[in-house]
Amino acid sequence: MTRILIADDHDLVRETLANYIRDMGELEVDQAANLQESLSMIDRSGAYDLVLLDYTMPGMKLPEGLLKTMDANDDMPVAIISGTASPDVARRALSAGAAGFLPKTIAPETLISAVQHLLKGGTYTPQHFLDSEPGAEGDIHLTPREMDVLRGICEGKANKEIARDLDVQEVTIKLHVKTLSRKLQARNRTHAAMIARDKDLV
Repeated sequence: MTRILIADDHDLVRETLANYIRDMGELEVDQAANLQESLSMIDRSGAYDLVLLDYTMPGMKLPEGLLKTMDANDDMPVAIISGTASPDVARRALSAGAAGFLPKTIAPETLISAVQHLLKGGTYTPQHFLDSEPGAEGDIHLTPREMDVLRGICEGKANKEIARDLDVQEVTIKLHVKTLSRKLQARNRTHAAMIARDKDLV
């Protein structure tokens, strides 16, 4: 069976990616929360058919973390995933030997196609992303209440649970989710959690 390792320190993000990939069919998907854990898993179980490394997880640096993983994985494909890395970081990762760079913002069907391509020995390079200029994002200003809601989202709580925790109406939470998603330029709750974690907002 084809084996894939996803290394990301955000539980919600990691599990979401794993579920997308499991939906592809006969695949075994393992998970690690940091670079050292991923290296230990490779050492214990042997090389994976594909390793996906989060760019900002603990212990991960370019190019050192990538090169260590490629070496441990017997030069089987290792790709970088990230929610906030710039096109320059993506180019550096690919130059250092990464089999691909997968923005966490890509649609599920694109992610699946990219993984299939990588498993076949190809290189995944999101050209539209690489060709974009790193923008001046500026600071993200969230209100204290928006931060409370964002923390709830990152903990995997539903709007009803967050509303109960904060002693407000659920409709109020929905409005906060809509506003903070716009400020973060997030497509949905999971994407908002990814961005919040990558930008160290929570």
